[in-house]
Amino acid sequence: MMQYKKSNNITDNIAMSINVKLVSLAVAASLLSGCQAIGPDYFRQVFNLPPKFSEPVVTETAENIEKKAWWKHYQDAKLNELVALSLQNNSDIQLAVARIEEADASMREVGASLYPEVNFSAGATRTKVTELGAFPVFIAPIRNNYTFGFSTNYELDFWGKIRRAKEAATANALASRYSKQTVELSLIGLVSSNYLQLRGIEAQIAVTKDNQRSRDESLKLTQRRLEGGIASSLEVSQAEVAVSNLNAQLIELNRLRALTLHQLAVLTGVLDLKLDEEKQADIRTLPLPPIPPAGLPSSLLENRPDIRQAEQALIAENAQIGIAKAALYPSISLTGSYGGESLELSDILKSGARIWTLGLGLDLPIFDSGKRKSKVEQATARQKQALAQYQTTIQNAFREVNDALVTRRLNVEREQSLAASEASAKNALAVAENRYKAGYSAYLEVLDAQRVYNDAALTNVQARQATSLASVELFKVLGGDWREEVQLSPDASTVNTVAPNSQ
Repeated sequence: MMQYKKSNNITDNIAMSINVKLVSLAVAASLLSGCQAIGPDYFRQVFNLPPKFSEPVVTETAENIEKKAWWKHYQDAKLNELVALSLQNNSDIQLAVARIEEADASMREVGASLYPEVNFSAGATRTKVTELGAFPVFIAPIRNNYTFGFSTNYELDFWGKIRRAKEAATANALASRYSKQTVELSLIGLVSSNYLQLRGIEAQIAVTKDNQRSRDESLKLTQRRLEGGIASSLEVSQAEVAVSNLNAQLIELNRLRALTLHQLAVLTGVLDLKLDEEKQADIRTLPLPPIPPAGLPSSLLENRPDIRQAEQALIAENAQIGIAKAALYPSISLTGSYGGESLELSDILKSGARIWTLGLGLDLPIFDSGKRKSKVEQATARQKQALAQYQTTIQNAFREVNDALVTRRLNVEREQSLAASEASAKNALAVAENRYKAGYSAYLEVLDAQRVYNDAALTNVQARQATSLASVELFKVLGGDWREEVQLSPDASTVNTVAPNSQ
């Protein structure tokens, strides 16, 4: 009995010595894994862009509104309500949220690989062995076996493969968030554009109805003049044609209104959406948002979520190079288990039933016909693609802002000219009607004046609609309100972009 105790103590001492060595090895491995990871580190490189957008604009002052609530510039309660509904119900937003959840879960999964995994297992078996074997006397033919134990397997991150994987997963998670912001910005822009377009169509309907009443009165006047022998049947027919054409125009505008309303219903997720035409504000009475000040810095492009998303995609691809390079080096893993095994369940917790194993694994690539090296080249090529895509995104964003600025400015100038044209056409119509009533001119002059005024009034409404839509586009391409504070690069004349180190 004493001899058994002594032997057990010797075994425990050996186990303790091995455990100490294993812990020392794990500590050393952790220190080594804290070294710089293999592969190119990520750093920012400056792409030369003009310091300011090329389109000159006039400075206007206005109260500051939060960047994400830029649509409130239009001061329309119904628009604010529709935007809130779209952010709550739109399926594209729900899809983007689900992608964020997936990316976050993937990031946590990769991050968990930096820590050991511990598993518990237990089992019980009943076995019948041969009674005619080599040692039938010493082995019971039927026996039970009970086991339990804890096991672990931990790969030492010597070369930073797991850290690079976590870096890529983190970048992908951030990219999914910027993707959601891009979807939100695009969705709000679509809701605002469709709503303002709806208001513009309703204003055109109102103008057409006014002209319709005027032409109905002209038709009645020509009919009375025909009855009095003053006008001819030709004038009556011409007036009827004018009324019918305007009715057809009104039908087409109502069709366009219905289609736009259906689009808003899909965007907001309210498929039975109803908007009372008479209770909504005329687009000509809605205030126009202020124009950005002159010299708007191009560094504002950093506000755009699609640019930030492209940058995170580049970071992820850059980290993939390190993962591929780490595969060229040996992987080292530690394994261990501790538990108990006995023939009787009541003995499984006794010291004599203890079992354990300690191990050190090494996986060293020797020859793979260039397979791992080709994966490094593939990752490098994908990183170059991401870099080119990032640069293209920035260049397109710069162009889009300049386009939106010039469209916004020239639409305002065009609207002013068309307003003057409408006023002149209205005066000309009044003169033509008075001349016709006095018998100084033919009805053909009235028809021509009515047509000119109708076209001028509709074109003026369409110009205001185009100006409003251009202001929405400007907010979209700027990533929101330009007055929102943004972290500018050290050199405000450029937009800092990212390129990988070529180490």
